[in-house]
Amino acid sequence: MSWEKEVGELARKRALAEAQGGEEGVGRQHARGLLTIRERIDAMLDTGSFQELGGAAGVASRDGDGQLTDFQPANFVLGFGAIDGRRCVIGGEDFTLSGGSPNEAGLRKSVYAEELACTYRVPLVRLHQGAGGSVAGTGSKTVGTPVNAPPRFASVARAMASVPVASAGLGAVAGLPAARLVASHFSVMAENSQILIAGPAVVERALGRRPSKEALGGPAVHARNGVIDNLVADEPAAFAEIRRFLGYLPPNVWELPPCTPADDPAERRAEELIEIVPRNRRKLYDMRRVIALVLDEGSFFEIGRLYGQGTITGLARLMGQPVGVLANDCWHLAGAMTAAGSQKTRRFIELCDTFHLPIVSLVDEPGFMIGAEAEKAGTIRFGAAAVLAAASSVVPWASVIVRKAHGVAVAAHFGPDGFVVAWPSAEMGALPVEGGVAVAFGRQIAKADDPAAERERLEDAMLARQSPVPRAESFSLHELIDPRETRPVLCDWIARVQPLLERLKGPTSFPVRP
Repeated sequence: MSWEKEVGELARKRALAEAQGGEEGVGRQHARGLLTIRERIDAMLDTGSFQELGGAAGVASRDGDGQLTDFQPANFVLGFGAIDGRRCVIGGEDFTLSGGSPNEAGLRKSVYAEELACTYRVPLVRLHQGAGGSVAGTGSKTVGTPVNAPPRFASVARAMASVPVASAGLGAVAGLPAARLVASHFSVMAENSQILIAGPAVVERALGRRPSKEALGGPAVHARNGVIDNLVADEPAAFAEIRRFLGYLPPNVWELPPCTPADDPAERRAEELIEIVPRNRRKLYDMRRVIALVLDEGSFFEIGRLYGQGTITGLARLMGQPVGVLANDCWHLAGAMTAAGSQKTRRFIELCDTFHLPIVSLVDEPGFMIGAEAEKAGTIRFGAAAVLAAASSVVPWASVIVRKAHGVAVAAHFGPDGFVVAWPSAEMGALPVEGGVAVAFGRQIAKADDPAAERERLEDAMLARQSPVPRAESFSLHELIDPRETRPVLCDWIARVQPLLERLKGPTSFPVRP
């Protein structure tokens, strides 16, 4: 007696699983210009590296003799793979089957994804397109979960505390998949996608109006509210973003970020930096150009450009060492820290702390954004949280004061025992010159024969007091430097702190913040 019968049934199940929703279901997916989950996994991973788990899992029906009569594959595909030679766990909903709304086997596999990544201490990649639970249920004869079942999201939290998690929104993502998408260290959204708590039909039934999926959760909504980090044109671009993001991070918190050979000389001086900051304080300059000239050439990977736009965050390399980069963009509200920018800053500092990335901060901070809208947005609460995140961080910091360094908000740009240098263009004080003079000398200016001239005289006097020179002479800075020396100075710093990173290995805990 052989086992041909059982093996034949197994082969049939696997074939049905690989066929996904059949020609019709796959055809609908392609007609929308979208890949299937299996095509996405193949495009995301190194060629031939996918090792599927639960390929024959699904919902089976049998006749009285135990013969298989019907089989619906699990509509979540899960397994191991490799990205640039580094192992990961990868999974995603199969939208060609029931719109990605999970059947029982699909739900079990999706929940297992985080547990698998935690067990093997490898990054987790989620490729989302699907809905959450269905009112019709999963087809199970049991109702609910066992009373002793662990909380479903406990493993999601453990994964974020121990391994890099990167997710992509590809098509419509609603309910549980949407929650999982944002429970990531990095999320990316294709332009033809939507991320929804609930879809139009549910919204209409509950609220009496039926907005489109785009109006509810399209890119115009979520690229600017912080729900996703980056917006890209299509699926291949999303995969490229995830690959690049993971390249800066260790496989888990018990290891250090991977250093790569550096072909950009440490001693490189960028002549352009001597004049990049205008002497006229009202003129703008390009902070991203500063970043490009200081960090390893071509290494800067920006995160969240469309959200909290006065704040720049991203990953880069300095002599091959992965670092976090925090900076201000004076083209947006003079670089002031808004409520959104504060949340972006806090989350970024926590990412760097979690995965042991030294932080390079390029400072041009005029302070928290002011005005009625800033107050309504709760800027001071979110801003205080960002400041405390910096104050309690454990990774090494190097802060370069490029121009403004004012107010409470500037404390979010300096870490404990940080290395601090300044350019001659730096201005440091409790308030920017204009606001400080208006507060302190308002009556004096009003009484002057020529108020405008008096204001200008007082502002010039205060500006001289905010110069970095007396601070450097008083050793309130480590160095006052020629801007062209910035890269060599930072490369010396990174060489000094690299031996200290070893002690940071392991999970990081964060205190309560406002």
